[in-house]
Amino acid sequence: MASKSFLTYAARAKQHPNPIARRLLELAEEKKSNVVVSADLTTTKELLYLADRLGPYIALFKTHIDIISDFSNETVEGLKSLSEKHNFLIFEDRKFVDIGHTVQMQYDGGALRISEWAHIVNASILAGDGIVEALASIGTADTVEHKGQRGLLMLAHMTTKGSLATGAYTQASIESARLHKDFVVGFVANHALTEVADPTTATEDEDFVVFTTGVNRATKDGPLGQQYQTPKKAIARGADFIISGRGIYATENPIETVQLYQKEGWEAYLDRVGGEPEA
Repeated sequence: MASKSFLTYAARAKQHPNPIARRLLELAEEKKSNVVVSADLTTTKELLYLADRLGPYIALFKTHIDIISDFSNETVEGLKSLSEKHNFLIFEDRKFVDIGHTVQMQYDGGALRISEWAHIVNASILAGDGIVEALASIGTADTVEHKGQRGLLMLAHMTTKGSLATGAYTQASIESARLHKDFVVGFVANHALTEVADPTTATEDEDFVVFTTGVNRATKDGPLGQQYQTPKKAIARGADFIISGRGIYATENPIETVQLYQKEGWEAYLDRVGGEPEA
């Protein structure tokens, strides 16, 4: 996998073949933010309140929509409205892993209607490449008005201690992504995947975006096996976007905290690309 992480977001956006990746990189450059807030909240009121407060400072707002106890049309319309108001994308951390027919129904139907409002979702390759094909058939369908505005992240790594998402599993995630570059935006990974990927199967226009979870300015690991790394360390290891949850919203002043993450994440990005990008 040829790394383009040393190019600016703007430069990558100009040549990126994936429309949702282009939008994401342009948005990061415009807002000078590579922060993703993981909103592990349980009510619509809490979720929308957080999105409204932190929206100006983030690139994406990550949800676990199935933990919302009062999910309704108000939840959907609220997220869509705030996404437009504050210019951020929505990432539903669904971690699809099932047979193709099932994930199609989970993505495009049911009570949650995920494809209607989530710009980006993620999936595990454990179920085989068919899961990506199944999700892509919804997210890139000609008959769907959101064509070109939906994308998928492959779950290449997890930050929990003892995770089995390594080795052959990670390699299979990369190879599947390469087969579906019109839909796969990139990876959830703990670091750049250049040393894992087989370079002989890469193409010249390959530029997968890396999202790193478990980012926290506090270096102490969390409960239940969660392992953290700082914004600076995550960006230096290849993250394009840094994901933090309780490290931001569970603090005394979430707005001040998210601004710190925005500043540190952006400065780390500038260090990586060699200084202030040209306008």
